Amino acid sequence: MLCNHTIHKDHHHFGWDKTVEPVLTVTPGETVEMETIDASAGQVGPDTTLEAFLARDTSKVNPVTGPIYVERAEPGDAVAVTFRDFKPSGWGWTANIPGFGLLADQFTEPRLHIWKYDAQTLAPALFGPGGAVPLRPFCGTVGLAPAEPGVHSVIPPRRVGGNLDIRDNAVNTTLYLPVEVAGGLLSLGDTHAAQGDGEVCGTAIESPMVVAAEIGLIKQANFSFPRFETEGPVSRQLDDKGYWATTGVGPDLMQAARDAVSGMIDWICAITKMNAVDAYMLCSVCADLRISEIVDAPNWTVSLYFPKVVLR
Repeated sequence: MLCNHTIHKDHHHFGWDKTVEPVLTVTPGETVEMETIDASAGQVGPDTTLEAFLARDTSKVNPVTGPIYVERAEPGDAVAVTFRDFKPSGWGWTANIPGFGLLADQFTEPRLHIWKYDAQTLAPALFGPGGAVPLRPFCGTVGLAPAEPGVHSVIPPRRVGGNLDIRDNAVNTTLYLPVEVAGGLLSLGDTHAAQGDGEVCGTAIESPMVVAAEIGLIKQANFSFPRFETEGPVSRQLDDKGYWATTGVGPDLMQAARDAVSGMIDWICAITKMNAVDAYMLCSVCADLRISEIVDAPNWTVSLYFPKVVLR
């Protein structure tokens, strides 16, 4: 689509900091096309080996393009980001990174999978023999600068947004972010070709893209946290053949989530003879963690939904 402004991927930064100079000023209602770098800051490419991946500079992670100064944005307002278009690159990566992910204690060995997909048709991306993941590009990290001084890591999300990893921040979704500093200072990156709710192994299909977004402003919104509007149904690309679902039940939501994911890994391995770490990574890019019940004390129920359409 035609946009009012363009920002090149060279205009990126690491960490949220209200003192970072904006690279662009926009009037609410204008559109911006932003080129993003993958979560490795360009250290992974279509031909990267596991050895090269392990040698990357781990201090460079989740670069975000920007920041953008939004005219008239003041603390208490909300910046509205409506995603209008994604131009994917045609490749991406998923990794099991030791010490990272929901089941890091169970999967201690590194693993890297490079995905190749059709950037025009977005046909399902192949994953080993018999697996294919339907794609739905979205923006994993979208945020504003916090008012607190200093540099703040991009890794954890916060009330002004950031590394939210909400897979529904896709085309025609509007994300509302609370403003804490003048101009908001909007940046985004960490684009994914696909991800399951929970991103359980810690990575999705990490894929550089060009993102087109319309930037709006709501005065005196006074939102406590980000909120969004999205088209439904949100999982239509996965619904065709139904789902397998496993559960975890207990007084600890995190442990229940771990149990649900572990159960699904066992099920996938039994069905496909896939090795466990590949099943874990596959869950991260297409399976959805959901809280099924959180009121029947002392135990809660977490479910993991795995789309049958992925395994052919």
